Amino acid sequence: MASWCGDLAAPPRLLVAPRPSDGNCQGNVLSLRHPRSDEETGYLFIDGQLHEFNWFKERFGSWFLGDYVCEDGSLYYCTVVDPIFILLPILKAARMSNGKDPGKFRQLDEILYVEGYPGYQHLMGIAGNHIDLVCEVKEVANVKFFRLDDSKVLSWLCCKVHNLKEVFPKLGKNYAAQGEKELLKDAVQIIREYLNDEPWLTLLCKKLQLDIKEIIEANKTSEASFCAENSPVPLRPAEEKLGSSSTRSSKGRPAKKQKAEVESKNIKDMFRRVTRKGT
Repeated sequence: MASWCGDLAAPPRLLVAPRPSDGNCQGNVLSLRHPRSDEETGYLFIDGQLHEFNWFKERFGSWFLGDYVCEDGSLYYCTVVDPIFILLPILKAARMSNGKDPGKFRQLDEILYVEGYPGYQHLMGIAGNHIDLVCEVKEVANVKFFRLDDSKVLSWLCCKVHNLKEVFPKLGKNYAAQGEKELLKDAVQIIREYLNDEPWLTLLCKKLQLDIKEIIEANKTSEASFCAENSPVPLRPAEEKLGSSSTRSSKGRPAKKQKAEVESKNIKDMFRRVTRKGT
């Protein structure tokens, strides 16, 4: 994963983000806990929607910004993220369940108070409109109380997986040729980036009759491949001079560089979230 730079002024970065519907308003970059790693992570909150920062970079590249050349050819891109993913760890901790005790009902403002992370208070509105999908709700004297419900979380996760599975065949012939089980695995691998393995991934794989070990190993392979593709390649002595034999064809002209394969990357590897601390 790439590291999120805390100082956005230097060096410059190219970010593709939605414009606010109101020209006088600006989005807020919120510091929240990442739902899987628990690390401090930046999210863009704009027009009542939460966006995560993604990162993509070719091995070589720069950006021309007016008369300025930005040496960092990385592309930072915002995409909408379901706030329930971000809130799951907070909701789980808030119910304070112990063994067979299902835990306590809490008011939303209590749940969203996380010491050191005032950004959660900005999510009050969208949280109130979404968390009933994964929580039991009780209303006392016109005041609502919430408690995370594992069965609701599992149903919601299954819905997410099946929605992803339906989208995959539209992305290309490689996905269209895959079987039902392979599509489910790919969907769960993407969902896993926002979940703790215990208990959610374990429950999800059990419900979908998938081998959790295969999911975990597939993620490790994908991440290793991504890091290998994007790590800088050291210049070998034979490549330093144009006149060396390894860089010339049999006719004495510089040899053509082999073209990179196109349309061969997995869609999951095209973008990576940006976090404050890389892993």
